[in-house]
Amino acid sequence: MLAVDRGDFAPSDPYEDSPKRIGYNTTISAPHMHAAALEHLKDHLVEGAHALDVGSGSGYLTVCMAKMVGRTGKVVGVDHIPQLIELGINNTKKHHADMLDSGRLVFVEGDGRLGYKTGRQYNAIHVGAAAEKIPDALIEQLAEGGRMMIPVGPEGGNQVFMQVDKINGQIHKKVIHGVRYVPLTSKEKQLGI
Repeated sequence: MLAVDRGDFAPSDPYEDSPKRIGYNTTISAPHMHAAALEHLKDHLVEGAHALDVGSGSGYLTVCMAKMVGRTGKVVGVDHIPQLIELGINNTKKHHADMLDSGRLVFVEGDGRLGYKTGRQYNAIHVGAAAEKIPDALIEQLAEGGRMMIPVGPEGGNQVFMQVDKINGQIHKKVIHGVRYVPLTSKEKQLGI
C-alpha cells in the first residue's frame, strides 16, 4: 500500500481511515479494509497469480493487487459503471501507466456478480461491495487453492467480511469480522434508474 499513493485514487482526505465517496452511489473503502483484504490475500497475490477485483471503483486496490502479482501476473478490475472504469484507468495512468500498457492490469465494464471470464480461474478474488449471498459465478471462477475475500450481508444490515477458500474442490468459509459496505447490486439499482 505504501507503493501506491491513495491520493491518486480518493477525491478528498485520501489518508483518513474512512470510506470516501467517489460518485455513482459508491465509495473507495477505508484504508484499514484495503489492508485487511490484502493481508488475507497476500499468499494468493504472488508473482504470476491471476486476480479479480470486483467493484474496482477508483482503481486503488486493483493497482495494489497488480503490484503484488508482479510482472508475470494479471489483475482484472471489473465495475458496471463505465465512468468508474474510466476513473480507474485515469487514476492508474497518473503513476502506474506501465501496468496498463503491459496488460498486467485491465479494467473492464461488467456485472461483477458474474465475475469476469478470461479462460483462466483466479487465484485471488476481492469483492468491494456486500453481496446478499456469495455469487455462484465467483465461486466457479475461483481456482483450486484460491481465496476470495467478500463482504456478505444485507444492505444496511449485519454484514461480515468472509474468507472463502477452495481446497480439493470444496468451499470453506470463514467469518473474519463485521463490516459495513455498499451493496453489490445491479447497475440500475446503484444508479437509481
